[in-house]
Amino acid sequence: MTTHSAAPKRDNVVALRQSKAERVSNRKWSAPVMKLGFCIIPSLLLRAQQRLGLNPTQLAVLLQLADYWWDKDRKPYPSKRDLSDRLGLSERQIQRHIADLEAAGLVQRIERYGDSGEKTSNEYDLSGLVERLKKIAPEIEEANEIKRQATRRGGVKNKRNQK
Repeated sequence: MTTHSAAPKRDNVVALRQSKAERVSNRKWSAPVMKLGFCIIPSLLLRAQQRLGLNPTQLAVLLQLADYWWDKDRKPYPSKRDLSDRLGLSERQIQRHIADLEAAGLVQRIERYGDSGEKTSNEYDLSGLVERLKKIAPEIEEANEIKRQATRRGGVKNKRNQK
């Protein structure tokens, strides 16, 4: 019978620690799910869907574009085929929804060309969306504060009424 000893300890290996956010996300969604990636979306985008005039499909297209937007200075450039595959819509439907988002001032399409001059996927500038969210954020925060104050006053009244 042969016994195997533990692997030798290496002094030059640093164990990576997960951040608190990573640990919480892994507990919430599971490590295998989080390992495949995540996208940071401001809650305001979801909460202000109606205020922005977005139907559910337009919101889904925006969320997909945001999933390709990894770096502030590098605009996303998914193909219509990739968006079509992800959303189960035709490329023409994707094109129409993006045109609607562009007309609303939330997205700007920028044509891209390959080295030999052939047209490739468009680049999508989401700065219009960012600016709209920045503009409505103080209004939403003010409405939330009014709601919190009303809830507090209601809570105090309820406690008094219980005595």
